[in-house]
Amino acid sequence: MRLSKWRGKPVILFYEDKDSTTLNLPLKEALFSRGKEKGLLDSAWVVAVANLEKFDFFPARQIALSYVRDEEKKVGVPILVDLNGTLGDAPWDLPKKTSNVLLLDATGAVVFRHSGRMKPEEQEAFFAALSRLVGVDLTTPAAPPPPAPGGRP
Repeated sequence: MRLSKWRGKPVILFYEDKDSTTLNLPLKEALFSRGKEKGLLDSAWVVAVANLEKFDFFPARQIALSYVRDEEKKVGVPILVDLNGTLGDAPWDLPKKTSNVLLLDATGAVVFRHSGRMKPEEQEAFFAALSRLVGVDLTTPAAPPPPAPGGRP
C-alpha cells in the first residue's frame, strides 16, 4: 500500500514493532483527547503501521496478523502491516525496533519526525507542528473531564 493514499490532509504516522507500542502512549492519548476536545478528529489521518518483519514465517505470521486485527478493533484505527521492514529501508530509513512518529503535511512532506520515547518538549514540538497544519492551537492539554454527578470533588 502506498502512503500517498492519505494525501490531502496531514498524516500522523506511527511505525512500531510489538515491543514499542506503549513508548509514546502519552502522545497517542493526548492526540486523541485534544483532537476530540477541539472537534478535529477528522482533520488529519492517523496511520498506524506494525513492523512484523521478525514474524514473517509460518505459523508466526498468522498469529501476529490475528493479534494486529484484534488491536485494530480495540483502538478503532486501521493498522497496516509491514512484513518486510519496508519503512526501515530507504527512503524512510526508520529504526525498526522502536516507536517512530512522523507528521506529514497534506502533500506528503515530512514536517516532524521522531524515533524513541518522546520527552515533553518533543511532544510540544509535535503539537506545535500539527497546530500549524490544521490551523488550530493544539499546544495546550485538553481540559480534564468534569466530575461525575454525585462524585467526590
